[in-house]
Amino acid sequence: MYRLLRQSLSMLLAMSVITGLAYPLLVTGLAAALFPTQAAGSLVMREGRPTGSALIGQSFTDPGYFWGRPSATSPMANNAVASGGSNLGPSNPALADAVKQRIAALRTADPGNHAPIPVDLVTASGSGLDPEISPSAAYYQSARVARVRGLTQARVESLIREHTSGRQFGVLGEPRVNVLKLNLALDALSKR
Repeated sequence: MYRLLRQSLSMLLAMSVITGLAYPLLVTGLAAALFPTQAAGSLVMREGRPTGSALIGQSFTDPGYFWGRPSATSPMANNAVASGGSNLGPSNPALADAVKQRIAALRTADPGNHAPIPVDLVTASGSGLDPEISPSAAYYQSARVARVRGLTQARVESLIREHTSGRQFGVLGEPRVNVLKLNLALDALSKR
C-alpha cells in the first residue's frame, strides 16, 4: 500500500512539473522566439508606447476617426474579459432597437451621407471585440473623416486602400481594414 501511494505521488509530482511547468515554459519560450510580436499581444506602438492591440477593437466616437464594429461586451465596450456575442436573435426587439440607435448615430455624424450603411457598422461581431471593418464600411465613413480633418476624400480613400488586408492565403476570409492602424495613419497624416 505504501509503495502504491509513493508511486502515485511520484507520478503526480512528475506530471505536474512536466505539464504544469516545463511544457508551458517551453511553449512560451518558443512563441516569444519565433513570433515575438504575436506573443507580446500584437501591440500597436505609437511614439514608442503601446496604443492598443491589433487583435482587439477600440471604441472611436469622434467623427474625425473611423468607427469600428459595435461591441457587444458590457458594461464597457471592447472589454476582453466579457468577450462574447450579444446572443440576440434577428427577431429580438432589443437587437432591432440597438441597430436603429447605431444607424441614427451614423446619420447624425454624417447627415449628408445617404448611402446604404454597411451591416458591420451596426451589428456586433461574435466576440464583441472585432478590430476590423470591411472596406465598404471604411469607404462609407471616408467623406465624414475627410471633412472633419480637412483632407480630401481621395487622400482618405488612398489611406483606406493602403490599410486594406486581403484574404488570408488568397482564399480565406474577406478583405478587411484594421481600424486602429487606419486611425493612427490618419493621425500621422494630419497631426491631429
